[in-house]
Amino acid sequence: MSKHQRSRPNALRELPSMTALLKAASERGDLKQASRRVLTDALRDALDAVRHRIASVSVDRDSPGATAGGTWIESILADAAARLAARRTPRLARVINATGIILHTGLGRSALGDAAVQRLTEAAGYCNVEVDLDSGERGRRGLYAEQLLRELTGAEAALIVNNNAAATMLVLHGLARGREVIVSRGQLIEIGGSFRLPEVMSAGGAILREVGTTNKTHLRDYETAIVERTALLMHVHTSNYRVVGFSECPAAAELAALAHARGLVFFDDLGSGALIDDDLWRLANEPTATASLRAGADVAAFSGDKLLGGPQCGILLGKSSIIDKLRQSPMARALRVDKLTLAALEATLELYLDPARARSEIPTLARLTETIESVEARARRLCDALHAALGARLGRDAFTAQRDDSFAGGGSLPAWPLPTAVVCWAPPNDRPVDAWSRRLRLGSPPVLARVQGDRVLFDLRTVREAEQAEIVTAVASALASGE
Repeated sequence: MSKHQRSRPNALRELPSMTALLKAASERGDLKQASRRVLTDALRDALDAVRHRIASVSVDRDSPGATAGGTWIESILADAAARLAARRTPRLARVINATGIILHTGLGRSALGDAAVQRLTEAAGYCNVEVDLDSGERGRRGLYAEQLLRELTGAEAALIVNNNAAATMLVLHGLARGREVIVSRGQLIEIGGSFRLPEVMSAGGAILREVGTTNKTHLRDYETAIVERTALLMHVHTSNYRVVGFSECPAAAELAALAHARGLVFFDDLGSGALIDDDLWRLANEPTATASLRAGADVAAFSGDKLLGGPQCGILLGKSSIIDKLRQSPMARALRVDKLTLAALEATLELYLDPARARSEIPTLARLTETIESVEARARRLCDALHAALGARLGRDAFTAQRDDSFAGGGSLPAWPLPTAVVCWAPPNDRPVDAWSRRLRLGSPPVLARVQGDRVLFDLRTVREAEQAEIVTAVASALASGE
C-alpha cells in the first residue's frame, strides 16, 4: 500500500454517520424538501455505494470524497440528490419510435390518433360514463362504443373488456367452465409474457381437448373429438406466427357449420383485431371481425390496440344471447374498462365510419399503408438534416439513407414485411455502437432506434415528420455527452 492510500478499515471508519448526513442534507435545497423516510433511503443507498467502492479497491487520498470529514459528506449528498432526481423522473414518458415496429409492445402498441387523444382528455374529468343524459337515469357503460361496433361489423351484440386475453378467459369461463373446448394443436399459441393458451384455458375453468398435429388438423379430427361434455369449438388465429408448407386446417366456416350441426358454440379468437374488410388485410391474408361473423362465429374476440389502432382493450362480438350471458358474468365486472379507454375507443371507431379518414387519421393504419416512396422521401430529408447539422464534424459518410424492411409487430402480420427506408448512422468508433444507442435512449425525448452491425438505424416508417428535427438534436446531444 502506498503512502497515499489507506487500509479499508480506516477508510470505512472515516465515513460520516447517518445523523451527520441527515443534518447536512437539511441545509441543501435539493434535499431538504424530501420526506425523512425517502431521504434516509437515498442516503443509505449512497452510503452503501461508497462502502462497496471501498471494499472493492483501495481508496486513494487524492480521489474525490476520499478525505475524512466534509468531502465524504458532500460526495454522498450529491449521490443521494442524483438518486432522488432519478426517482422523481416520470417513468412513462413520450419516446420517439425509430425502430420501424409499428405495434411495438414495449412502446405501448398503437399510437392513438388526435381525435382519440382529444376525446380521452375531455373524458378525464367528470363524464357520463354510466348516465343517460336524456332520462337522467343510470345508463350502461360502453353503450355507444358497442353501438358503433355493431354498426361497423353487423354483429348482433358487443362487449368490451380490458384486453383480448381477458375476453378469451371470459368466454371460456362463461361458456365452457368444467367442460371441454376443442382446439387444433397447431393453434396452441403463446402470447407476450410467456402466457400460453392452455394456461389461459385452465384459468378460465375449461378443459383443453387438443386435436390434430402441429402442421395438419382435419375437420374429422374435431368431429371425432366431440363428446357429451364438449362445450365449444375454438379457432385461434395464429397472429404472431405462421405455419406454412405442408399444412392444413379447417376454415372458420367449416368449424362453424360443424359446431352448429352438433349444437355447440363456435368461438373465433382473432387476436390482432383487423375490424372491417379492406384491401390492406386481404393483401396480408389477415382475417377480419366482419368476415369471422359472416363465416358463422357465435362469438369472436380481438384486441383493440393492435390492427384496430385504438386503446388497449378486448372486444367481443357475436350473438345477443351469448354476449348477454357473458355480460351477466361476475367476471365481466372485474374485467370492465374505464372511461378513458372507452373515450379513446369511441373516437377511433367513429373514424372507421369513413374508411378514407380511418386510413389517414389512425396512426397504425396510416403507417401500415404509407407508400415506400413517401417513407423514402422522409428518410432523405432526415439524412440531409443530419448532414447539415453534423456532416462537417463527422464526415459525409456518417449518414446514409437506404431501403430496408420493418414489421407491424405486437404479434400481428408476422409474415408480412413492410418495405421501409432508414437513415444509417455510423457513430464514432471510440465506443461500442450499443453505447451510442443507449445515449439516444437516455436523451430527452428518448429515441429508440435499431442497431445493425456497427450502425444505428432510424426507421422512418414510425417517425412522425415533426420528430425528425428532434432526432437531429438527439444525435448531437449524444455526441456532446461523449466528449
